[in-house]
Amino acid sequence: METTHREDRLSTTERRRKELLEAAERVVLRDGPGASMNAIAAEAGITKPILYRHFGDKGGLYRALAVRHTDALVDALRAALDAPTDRRERVEAALDTYLAAIEARPQVYRFLMHPAEDPGGDRGFDVGQHAAPLLRRLGEELATVVAERIELGPEGEERARVWGHGIVGMMHAAGDWWLRERPCPRERLVRHLADLLWGGLATAEDRADGPGL
Repeated sequence: METTHREDRLSTTERRRKELLEAAERVVLRDGPGASMNAIAAEAGITKPILYRHFGDKGGLYRALAVRHTDALVDALRAALDAPTDRRERVEAALDTYLAAIEARPQVYRFLMHPAEDPGGDRGFDVGQHAAPLLRRLGEELATVVAERIELGPEGEERARVWGHGIVGMMHAAGDWWLRERPCPRERLVRHLADLLWGGLATAEDRADGPGL
């Protein structure tokens, strides 16, 4: 009986946390990087101390939102790379998946990747300090995908990690620039980035024991 009560409490806490994250997303979609804990608490219909009880501070809330969006993005990237098409099309689909995600929710992207420019916003919150781990996680996840699918020789693990982090860095930098300036349609940017990647990927063999890429 005690175990059941504990599970019920855990379920209630997780459900409440999910509701608070959804309220935070609504504020971020409206306010972008300037989203404040006060505004998020008001949106959720609670006081700021209760919000702090769940997340600790803005950094804790940021990390929770980052995990939520990174998990969804990693799942979408894996799905794109596992599609039943040829390798070039899968690479382009993965690039497009990332770009489409930041294009669909630019305010969320800016909240996760850029410091607030609002002078009245929360002070002491360094978004850059938190964005770096997010990009590192994406790099490691992509490295795992590459290592599972491509035969890279005796230095395979090292090369996969270099490629994973390099590709994420390229997507992030090019996507950030593109989102701000919109110099070309998304599909053309995808093609240009795929051309840049294609030199190494086109010549690498699929792993005999992996799903292939």
